[in-house]
Amino acid sequence: MKTTVDIPNEMLVEAMKHSKAATKREAVVAALDEYNRRHRVAALRRHLGTFKDFMTPDELMKMREMD
Repeated sequence: MKTTVDIPNEMLVEAMKHSKAATKREAVVAALDEYNRRHRVAALRRHLGTFKDFMTPDELMKMREMD
């Protein structure tokens, strides 16, 4: 999809350097991908420690000893 966006050149050049992108498009896609990944990880982190039926480390060890 074509979109016109006014991105400060210094920021884009820096993003290209850090992402090792060969083109401006690659740099923008990499930045968007990283942004989305961070938000997905943050959403998963909100659920850490909220599983009531998850096995304990001791239960896991007992299960592994049976195999």
